[in-house]
Amino acid sequence: MLDIEVIEDPAAAEASLDPIRTRILRELAEPGSATQLAAKVGLPRQKVNYHLKALERHGLVELVEERRRGNVTERILRATAASYLISPAALASVAPDPHRFSDRFSAFWLLALAARMVQEMGQLIAGAAAARQKLATFAIDGEITFRSAADRAAFAEELGVAVTRLVDKYHDGGRDLPSGSPADPPAGSQTERRPEGRKHRLVVALHPALKAPQPKTEHADPQRATPQNKPTSQGAGQ
Repeated sequence: MLDIEVIEDPAAAEASLDPIRTRILRELAEPGSATQLAAKVGLPRQKVNYHLKALERHGLVELVEERRRGNVTERILRATAASYLISPAALASVAPDPHRFSDRFSAFWLLALAARMVQEMGQLIAGAAAARQKLATFAIDGEITFRSAADRAAFAEELGVAVTRLVDKYHDGGRDLPSGSPADPPAGSQTERRPEGRKHRLVVALHPALKAPQPKTEHADPQRATPQNKPTSQGAGQ
């Protein structure tokens, strides 16, 4: 079972978005049968079986084992992942494309980059799992509070310079191809340099943190008088 599976197939994405099937996927983090699921989700076993077949058809659940109980064979299924994420590839014709524009101060470009990362990481994770290999990744997640917009701009500028310096230091620009090699560039062209290492993608992002939801406060009802604010009546002779 994967920790996270990225869904690229539109039909699989549609199947996973059904509320009942989402509940079934959550329950199948641990292997279970249709009978066991029916008791948990409060549906007849026949309806649970219908949803299980749809999820299995789209590769979202998998068969773990079959148990023989009298004249009945009980199928034990499990979700293929603990969590699921729908890739922008599921909406290929309208998925955001970071190549359409490039503006490092644009929230929409940041979102397009994030969408591309989800899509690419989904494919990389699937490939690494199929090859039974580990995927080399690195991430930093943190929060920073700026006193002013000027400080935020200065931080972004310094961060950009620092990242550029590191890229220049470690980027494999390649080696010069030996003269006379089959890939030797035409006469008069610049010497070709071919990278020897594995290309990696680098994305650095900065965005405001979401505000914590404010607790609801009870407003005093002016119609309800309390001993402290109950109006007092004065006599006519006062």
